[in-house]
Amino acid sequence: MSDRRPLARYAALSGFVELSDKFGLDVDELFRRSGLDLTGASQQDRWIAADAVAELLEEAARLSGQDNFGLQLAENRRLANLGPLSMVIREEPSLRGALHTLMRYNHMYNEAVQTRLIEIDETATIRVELSVGDGRRARQAIDLAVGTLFGVLANLAGHRWRPLAVCFSNAPPSDLSVHHRVFGAAVTFDQDLDGILMRTADLDAGNTMADPLLLPYAQRLLAAPTRADTATVVDDTREIIEMLLPAGRCSIEHVARSLGVSRRTLHRQLQRAGTTFTELLDATRVDLAQHLVGNRDNSLTDVTEMLMFSSPSNFSRWFRGHFGVSPRAWRSKQKE
Repeated sequence: MSDRRPLARYAALSGFVELSDKFGLDVDELFRRSGLDLTGASQQDRWIAADAVAELLEEAARLSGQDNFGLQLAENRRLANLGPLSMVIREEPSLRGALHTLMRYNHMYNEAVQTRLIEIDETATIRVELSVGDGRRARQAIDLAVGTLFGVLANLAGHRWRPLAVCFSNAPPSDLSVHHRVFGAAVTFDQDLDGILMRTADLDAGNTMADPLLLPYAQRLLAAPTRADTATVVDDTREIIEMLLPAGRCSIEHVARSLGVSRRTLHRQLQRAGTTFTELLDATRVDLAQHLVGNRDNSLTDVTEMLMFSSPSNFSRWFRGHFGVSPRAWRSKQKE
């Protein structure tokens, strides 16, 4: 799966519309250029291509003249923007525990961001790496990721906590006021990493927000569905299948990850609802096939790939089994 595009949730763009409006940007046009659906912005748990998010942020920065656009977006983030994960992080007894939880479950929100902790003597380095393909620099997305991480740490450690340094590999922006407002004077540029340097001892400092009695309950939130209604589980599974199919990521593992549960848990939930993942995948393919084949702008090869069939002949055989005719014949009949 290494050749697949990493995905991110729409939650990665939380606050984007409001910030864009502040600078008079045409949000509809920005989303259209990046191949994103603006209506999806209200559905924070939907998956989208991470490189499209990065492209959207770069374009917003260019058009607004704000080369710190990503950091301004991070400035308004709250711990709650991480959803159920925020409850677990908040109840971890130490900053170290919170950081390890964030690193372990970050893929539930953004597959393109990787966070690593390296400890040498009395210094802890938290590296933030972004993979959006094509070797492109995604400065705004990096600013957003580092700024969000800093906000989480500062929230848990208290306002008196200060890092040793906040590092960026890019050159400094024309205006440093936002960086200084967010990070203080410790921010540096033209470094060999993007991330945060802090004292190792700070990692083991107690989290004053934590309640040890609530931690086991909070941890179960990451292993259990947020709603027990079996009909809801089926609807949510189908919705995610519809989103992931065109991206070529529609395995039960990816769908379960999108729902924040394990593969085994999703299998059990669907079984209780009287269905299986394979049945839902096939039913969703049937619905999508009608729309995709009916649109003559889509070549049948493209439709084959979007519905995750290994070859046009396999797709044609499957289509004939469901619709009684070949895709080409069905398209001609619809035209008539």
